[in-house]
Amino acid sequence: MDPRSLATPPSRINPTSAALLLRQLLPPQRWPIALNKLPIGCALVGGAVRDGLLNRLAPHPDLDLVVPVGAIPLARQLAHAHGGVVVVLDAERDMARVVLGPYTVDLAACSGANLEEDLARRDYRINAMALPLDGNGPLLDPQGGLADLAKGLITAISEQNLQADPLRLLRGPRLAAELNFQLESASCKLLQRHGALLGQVAPERVLAELEKLARCSHGSKGLEQAIELGLLQPWLEPLQFCRNQKLINPKNINFDAACPLSSEEAAAALPLARLAQLFSARSLGRLKASKKLQQRCQILRHWWQTILQSPVLLEEEQLRLCLDLEADLGALVLLIPGATEGWLERWRNPEDRLFHPRSPIDGAQLQQQLGLSPGPAIGALLWQLTKARAFGKPHNLEAAKHFLDQLPRPHD
Repeated sequence: MDPRSLATPPSRINPTSAALLLRQLLPPQRWPIALNKLPIGCALVGGAVRDGLLNRLAPHPDLDLVVPVGAIPLARQLAHAHGGVVVVLDAERDMARVVLGPYTVDLAACSGANLEEDLARRDYRINAMALPLDGNGPLLDPQGGLADLAKGLITAISEQNLQADPLRLLRGPRLAAELNFQLESASCKLLQRHGALLGQVAPERVLAELEKLARCSHGSKGLEQAIELGLLQPWLEPLQFCRNQKLINPKNINFDAACPLSSEEAAAALPLARLAQLFSARSLGRLKASKKLQQRCQILRHWWQTILQSPVLLEEEQLRLCLDLEADLGALVLLIPGATEGWLERWRNPEDRLFHPRSPIDGAQLQQQLGLSPGPAIGALLWQLTKARAFGKPHNLEAAKHFLDQLPRPHD
């Protein structure tokens, strides 16, 4: 890890300076809740602490608080006082979320006799630091999170902690991909040893973690590492296409090395391409993905396979591809850059009639101008007009009449 990514050089990081820095970066007057509404003994933990020390706080960072007791009733009080919405995350473990505009504040009752015990039960060292909200005391770092931040390491606190919630196994590669850190070698062995436990986790939780991983700047590397550690075996159905007698394994396609997309384009295309390269629609269904995500991945995989097998497309195929992937063409360019040369520039042009296909005449106009009734003929004419426009051929009303004359007549 490059030490310059830390908000303060590693040699100067200690619990006292870390606490001072966090209080400067996260001043209470900017919080969506008033500290005087919190009971004595509360502490800020988790991602905001870690990201503050790494100088990568979001404009509206999520705030995770440990409270002595009564997290759910406290969440309701805070929501009432500040006009927010409460979501109970885990009634048994006394965990709740308060949504306040762009902020989310998660509250959890202390797990253990004190805060140190709570931190000892967490997943990784860099997530086991706490900033007490009473007074101006130092950062609590009983597990060595500051040292791992300076070294760029993701180290599991204990084998038992990973087993207590197996989703933590997948969180390791995700954190490594998100921060561009390395998984500590002994932790890798623990993840590999217990990878099968992920199959016991609710599929919705696994999918949420996978989507976070797919959105990371180094998400391809993280997904490949998760595969190597055996974490995705219950759902993995890698594609292998034959092209020039060579097998292409999608996990070896590295989108992290050189992405030709803008940041805005990449935000939409990278997660889809990464998920589609590994998971079929059926796999995503087992992960309880939305029908929309399943369909997007299925369509993308279809065209990926089609072009790998036959890079030269007929006009009908070109148009169908552009209709199917008008919003997601960037993901296809990532999957097969060599076969899509020049496509990205055309797709970026909203006036390109092939990459943004439209019929010049809508169905209502066709019915009115040609005296047609609703039915298959309307759809056929719209398709012909769209194709004609896309490839620079006549696409006016006269062309529509010509296409209509060519349609097969229904039998009497």
